Amino acid sequence: MTLTQWLIVFLITQVIHGLGTWKLYVKAGRNTWEAFVPIYNAIVLMGIINRPKWWVILLFVPIINLIMIPVIWVETCRSFGKNTYTDTALAILTCGLYIAYINYTQELVHIKDRSLKTKSSSGDWVSSILFAIVAATLVHTYFMQPFVIPTSSLEKTLLKGDFLLVSKFHYGARLPMTAVAAPMVHDTLPIVNSPSYLKKPQLPYLRIPGFQDIKRNDIVVFNWPADTLFNMYKQADKKYEKPIDKKTNYVKRCVGIAGDSLEVKDGYVFINGTQTQLPDRAKTQFYYTVISKKYLSAQYLKNDIGTTEFNRFYKINKASAARYNLRNVVPFPNDSTSYMVEISGDLNLSQNTDFKATDRYNINMSVEEKETLASNSDIISITRNIKPKGIKDNSTIFPSSMDGIWNGDNMGPIYIPEAGKTVALNKEVLPLYKAIITDYEGNKLNTDGNDIYINGKIATTYTFKQDYYWMMGDNRQNSLDARYWGFVPFDHVIGKPVFVWMSISGVELGLSNIKNWKFNTERIFTTVGGSGKPVSYLPYFLVVIALWQGFKFYKKKKEGNKE
Repeated sequence: MTLTQWLIVFLITQVIHGLGTWKLYVKAGRNTWEAFVPIYNAIVLMGIINRPKWWVILLFVPIINLIMIPVIWVETCRSFGKNTYTDTALAILTCGLYIAYINYTQELVHIKDRSLKTKSSSGDWVSSILFAIVAATLVHTYFMQPFVIPTSSLEKTLLKGDFLLVSKFHYGARLPMTAVAAPMVHDTLPIVNSPSYLKKPQLPYLRIPGFQDIKRNDIVVFNWPADTLFNMYKQADKKYEKPIDKKTNYVKRCVGIAGDSLEVKDGYVFINGTQTQLPDRAKTQFYYTVISKKYLSAQYLKNDIGTTEFNRFYKINKASAARYNLRNVVPFPNDSTSYMVEISGDLNLSQNTDFKATDRYNINMSVEEKETLASNSDIISITRNIKPKGIKDNSTIFPSSMDGIWNGDNMGPIYIPEAGKTVALNKEVLPLYKAIITDYEGNKLNTDGNDIYINGKIATTYTFKQDYYWMMGDNRQNSLDARYWGFVPFDHVIGKPVFVWMSISGVELGLSNIKNWKFNTERIFTTVGGSGKPVSYLPYFLVVIALWQGFKFYKKKKEGNKE
């Protein structure tokens, strides 16, 4: 829905409100016309129901208003003596129309100084829970949102199992666009495993101004533009159409901002012709083929080298390979009767006697880890695995027209669109910007031979309506990022991670594998940004909590002595 359509809906609801409540306003000593004036009628109503005027603000905050409006219906009934459970149920189930019924059919008396204290413990519980949800939703939507890292795409900077606090105010809090949604959950209701929202109606895109712009190398949380997930934890077999703010949450590093010319050369990012220098905490990782004289154990690779992502190459005869239905096998060197197969991690060779470990490994490492491994005298060779331009990638590259020409290690140059800037359009560059023109900026696009039509008119240029960004993972060859699905529009940006408040290795495996969880205590209460090794502020936090509890105990004891 457009802003104009929402304004019309708002005015209609104000007329309905006025017609359904004007007698109640009069009984409360107010004028009839006050029930019809938008916003002012809500301020007057807060006085009638003996509630603070700042509640009016909450009536216009998306998602929170879904909680507050029913509360106002119930409070209005109670302000005129309708206090029973039946009255409460009717007010909610009729979407407030019960108020219009009592407005016209019953002689009511306004209770001017109505007590706001609930008459039962259940009422206290309901009130406490409702306003806890309101407060949490306000913080979650406009200030800070918790987020957990599900993948290793930013390994070394952010680890799988890191629990983040994501700032909404750095880049400006985006107002919810999905008007009807459950608070405090993303795209799926827990337990029932169904969507947590209605696709319609949709609010126009609005964002509160932030105090900084997205900078190169910022880590950014955003809604994945090319969402193909049913929810954040379930892979789909088709693309699910979701509202922007309900698309799957992603976190990547912004390596290119609006207006940049980006190129990837041998896995390294070049912006406007200059190679990007990452912050010292960031470690770019690549897969290396390693040949060793001796067996390299998983424990050695993890504890001494620092890598947890590695594949081993095993030898297996052709008959056994057929029985296991193995794929991606290659002939074993100098042995026509066997294959070489690459398998993640370690196999238990006592249970898999068909497989024989070789001297070859495929290990994901940073440059520093690679140098540490190279100092091992048992290492024969270490070769970085890079695909030259013209070698097809395992995944479809962006844009699809360049698939087989570009790949994840070598692609570009690509211009990253900037709001207000114009580019020339032709059939060669159109695949780069097609999704922007149609999906992100809402135009109709057609082609006829070499001619391009936008909204029915022939177009030789296009002017972008918003800024776009290029997001990539530091784990270069194990990251599903912009190289495979393209630009991130600014209206998809959620916020900036600022703090790791908890870190649990293995949490991504779920509760069924809780015995394999491991708390990374050195990462708890550490900052995401900054230089050098992350420092935990947990001891300082615990000291503050202890001092606060001590102060409360002292204050309580002092007040007791006075009595």
